[in-house]
Amino acid sequence: MSTEVRVPTLGESVTEATVATWFKKIGDQVAVDEMLCELETDKVTVEVPSPIAGTISEIVAPEGTTVSVEALLAQISEGATAPAPTEKTSCAIGNH
Repeated sequence: MSTEVRVPTLGESVTEATVATWFKKIGDQVAVDEMLCELETDKVTVEVPSPIAGTISEIVAPEGTTVSVEALLAQISEGATAPAPTEKTSCAIGNH
């Protein structure tokens, strides 16, 4: 099963944002509420958390893309296995 990650509500009168940074790439495992990407507007920078635990299966809006509110950013496959072992991913926390 796949879950869509969409642009959240950005604030009053803000209708679009630019995808500034992806913290994850296709094939990476993510936990619930783990930050996936950062969006920038003329007023605010917003981090987008993962709605579910799973694996990034598709990034629809790459860095530099201008997106509107509720636009599709990525797809996460629930329960899918990432190419790298979980232990290796856990050890990498804090080594950005």
